[in-house]
Amino acid sequence: MHRTDVFVIGGGPAGLAAAIAARAKGFSVTVADGTHPPIDKACGEGLMPDTLAALAELGVPVSRAEGHPLHGVRFNGREHEASANFASGHGIGMRRPLLHEKLIERARACGVSLRWDTPVVGITDQGAELPGGVFPAKWIIGADGIGSRVRKWAGLEPSARNDCRYAVRRHYRMTPWSEFVEVYWGDDAQAYVTPVIQGEVCVVLMSQDRETKFDSLETQFPKLAARLKWATLANTERGAVTMTRKLPRVYRGRVALIGDASGSVDAITGAGLSLGFRQAIALADALEANDLSQYQAAHRRLARRPSLMGRLMLVLSGHASLRERTLQAFMSDPRIFARLLAVHIGARSQAQLAAAGALLGWQLVAAKSLNPAKPEWA
Repeated sequence: MHRTDVFVIGGGPAGLAAAIAARAKGFSVTVADGTHPPIDKACGEGLMPDTLAALAELGVPVSRAEGHPLHGVRFNGREHEASANFASGHGIGMRRPLLHEKLIERARACGVSLRWDTPVVGITDQGAELPGGVFPAKWIIGADGIGSRVRKWAGLEPSARNDCRYAVRRHYRMTPWSEFVEVYWGDDAQAYVTPVIQGEVCVVLMSQDRETKFDSLETQFPKLAARLKWATLANTERGAVTMTRKLPRVYRGRVALIGDASGSVDAITGAGLSLGFRQAIALADALEANDLSQYQAAHRRLARRPSLMGRLMLVLSGHASLRERTLQAFMSDPRIFARLLAVHIGARSQAQLAAAGALLGWQLVAAKSLNPAKPEWA
């Protein structure tokens, strides 16, 4: 078999991004995946401004004409709603298969060798084990998702498994009613709505309940159900698992993990793609320096912001009273939501989160004093 500098196991967005970034450093790169493209996934399909910036750095520009423009985020609660525009730039709603095709096109143009329908059955000190023998490689990158086998083969499994949440996705044929990513908050679930093309809307339901179905739409999200009442389904329903997981280490020897294989943030953040693309760029720098400890440090740094925002979002998902008071605070002072969103997409530093937090705390105290009869959320 041919030898390669970098062998990437997993041809999803994170794996292809890692291949593109490594090839840009002059490495020979091979990607293997047991499936055939394009690879789809039950996700919200919203590309935030920071995601588009990372794609551009990888040489994968995305034009407005390829999806639907997104100008910000809107939260819809039972009693209150609030919205904020992106501090700079715009996002794009885009079908995941189209994004995957664009990454494949870029990888091919860079000279990456793509081996589809090629399962990897193990790894050795010499390279990746394929059914026909060992494919020699200097570096192995595990980009095989949340249930990564590479993580297990490399002895990088975490000691404890985090709680799972479950997502189901549908596409509806209808004219989008908004240029925002909309988040609807129910009692024990969230619904994400993203316009993806001019005549199609993506809807994802997320919950800790494995049995969450679109049958619950009317009781959990009556406002959203009313909008979708006369829409027709564009495709079949798909499901996925999401979780928050942090690994003690993301590399061992000549093996490194990337994307969901390397730890993950809950899909409620919408930050998975951006995080994977930034990890790819950092990993390529570490490969060039011949020092994967450099990647470990960068990986920790990159995960801080989405992990923090994920924790905040999950707190809101579990406390209805706090959630409504927070939305009321966002409505009373739109600067709060705008600053939090700017931190979330990387347009503001984490240090500026403190100022937004102080404003939010003040508004929550004010909202509580105006509604003393409401029960405590703690």
